Amino acid sequence: MQAVLHFPDISPEIFSISILGIEFALRWYALAYIAGILLGWRLIVSLVRTPRLWPAERAPMTPAQVEGLLTWIILGVILGGRLGFVFFYKPMHYLSHPWEIPMIWQGGMAFHGGLLGVMLALVLFTRKHSIPLLSASDALAVATPAGLLFGRIANFINAELWGRPSDVPWAVVFPGELAQYCPGWDQMPCARHPSQLYEAALEGLVLGVLVLWLAWRRGALKRPGLIAGVFFTGYGLARMFVELFRQADFQFITPDNPMGHVVQWHGLGLSMGQVLSLPMVILGLALLAIAALRRPA
Repeated sequence: MQAVLHFPDISPEIFSISILGIEFALRWYALAYIAGILLGWRLIVSLVRTPRLWPAERAPMTPAQVEGLLTWIILGVILGGRLGFVFFYKPMHYLSHPWEIPMIWQGGMAFHGGLLGVMLALVLFTRKHSIPLLSASDALAVATPAGLLFGRIANFINAELWGRPSDVPWAVVFPGELAQYCPGWDQMPCARHPSQLYEAALEGLVLGVLVLWLAWRRGALKRPGLIAGVFFTGYGLARMFVELFRQADFQFITPDNPMGHVVQWHGLGLSMGQVLSLPMVILGLALLAIAALRRPA
């Protein structure tokens, strides 16, 4: 008999209260967003308060400007994340149900959409305040993995975005009829890769430790674009790797395409997550090349 790990009995809600007959709840996913943003903000403030880390020993922005940037980033994450989910994953559904687009409380956020929203917010903010774009990007790259770590752990607690069926010893039996729908899998209950935890480890913990080490110990911030390049390349490669174990979105799965590839060529294919991550790797490598051609200041 297959050895499996049963999903821990953790409620997606931390607590809930009822006010005038209306139920209000704090969910782990919301807490992950809040904690990630606050921790990221404090990390950037610590960086800009340490001038020796930056080119010419001059921080690219002030702590007050970091607080202003935080508001722009929050808007970029929410608007970009939601619109990314709408256009990348369920465009036809939302085209016929446009009133559901603002209903973010029903779930549905895309990291790559949130990233585009943050990038746009960063470009606009730095241009408005005459802040070096590459240095500001480096600061955000140091701060982002913490939020990814918390967010992926919250995905696991929510029992969402699970992996493909597997018989590895650490495979998890996720609750729900959809998680137990495993065509062609003859072992029941159906256990799956905890791909959320794979992403938490690679995109959050490993990448986070790497960029912190580069910033504080290796003087990488003195080469504008270097840490941003490491982040984009590292996240893109990590996400493309984990997609090999992650269950594809069901709207992409057909009898002729059981792996849910959105691009196929001679028996090979790429998932939507891999397609969206490939430009990140290319951008990251370009930033690394730019940083390598510059002398540290």
